[in-house]
Amino acid sequence: MMKKLIIALFVFFMFNYTAQAQDQLKIGYTNVEYILSLLPEAKSIQKDLEDYQTQLRNQIQSKVEEFQKRASAYQQNGANMTDVARQAEERELQSMQTNITQFQQEAEQSMQKKQVELLKPAYEKIEKAIKDVRKEAGYTHVFSSDVGGAAILLDAREEDNISNLVLKKLGITPPAGN
Repeated sequence: MMKKLIIALFVFFMFNYTAQAQDQLKIGYTNVEYILSLLPEAKSIQKDLEDYQTQLRNQIQSKVEEFQKRASAYQQNGANMTDVARQAEERELQSMQTNITQFQQEAEQSMQKKQVELLKPAYEKIEKAIKDVRKEAGYTHVFSSDVGGAAILLDAREEDNISNLVLKKLGITPPAGN
């Protein structure tokens, strides 16, 4: 009998706690990429990234052109070279090709690092605004509606979308119709 009473009390307290927790739960959501796209510095960040990418692309192109020039000269003159000179030139061409591949990989990593470096202050600014809105509007949780273009939040009430509140907190007037 005592065991049944303890179980009943436990169930009662758990049900009561769950009901109270649901009454206090207020969930909002936002789209960070949408907010980022409307930040004044977004265009500058994008331009800086494009400029950096162009620099890297030009460096790669220069290396490829130098390789092609050297390979063309080898094709034209290779038959007239001594075996030792031909083998040395082939090793040099192979080395140049390896260096181009390595540079391309390093350029990709460098581009990713540059993107993180340039976006970090903007994301920190957005994160602070989201936290401020969450506190001011009484939300207990804020979720991202999508990440990298993939929908995370499949369905929610529009009134729980805090994106425009975050934009206003950042001093940005949300576009009409959003």
